[in-house]
Amino acid sequence: MASADTRDEILRHLDEATRKLSPSSTNTFTTADIIRRAGELGANLIVSHEALFWNHGDRQDVIAHNKTYFAKKALLDEWGGTVWRCHDYIHSKVPIDEGGRYVDGIFYGFAWKLGWLDYRCEDVPMSLDFKIPQTSGRKLAQHIVRSLGLNGTRLIGDHDARVSRIHVPMHVTGDAASDTREISYADANDVDALVTMEFVDFTTSEYIRDAGMLGQNKCAITVGHFNLEEPGMEYMTHWVHEALGNDELPVSFAPMHDTYQYVCA
Repeated sequence: MASADTRDEILRHLDEATRKLSPSSTNTFTTADIIRRAGELGANLIVSHEALFWNHGDRQDVIAHNKTYFAKKALLDEWGGTVWRCHDYIHSKVPIDEGGRYVDGIFYGFAWKLGWLDYRCEDVPMSLDFKIPQTSGRKLAQHIVRSLGLNGTRLIGDHDARVSRIHVPMHVTGDAASDTREISYADANDVDALVTMEFVDFTTSEYIRDAGMLGQNKCAITVGHFNLEEPGMEYMTHWVHEALGNDELPVSFAPMHDTYQYVCA
């Protein structure tokens, strides 16, 4: 978690930078279309949650000979603005909850978008657990698709499960140790539904499928990493003026839209 001094330093630098900026836009991942959209908006600052160039550290040296890298870099140069990757800062907790309480801004935005702010389990860090009015797995999936504006989603396990306790795992990638923690957590806390970012066909997904077949009232809804985190960057447009202490800078949300398209036979 960033210290208060670090947060103040970040905000001071951002305030100094924005004195020279025209409108800005926020997004989760700065796609080629979002760069074009920034140009259309007349924005010269993009506040993005994820890296520009497809690796966790945004290392351009490892893709220096990639044709898509050259094309995207040329598009950025043509646009001529600045991209600020706001990742660790917004995850490190920002004062946007009721009474100025510090919370993870990304997962706060997810809860806000789904209408679940009052359903958060307050004893769980980062608002990753919810106790919602009981519904079915299928209806929960439909609510998520509608609320987040998705093209669809995948549902594993019992789609008729009566779900109330919801858990959002951080990353389910097939790693035995971390995925076993998620399985143990779901079992120990009577989690009815996992609402996931990454979710591979291995380990935890197999557990959910067997649990559903064994009548244990469990399902998983695979939202996707960017789809789940995008509402946090959308909410950023609501609090950036408060963070800066002025409302002079026009800020727009530029959605990257659903990562996935679905083709049915």
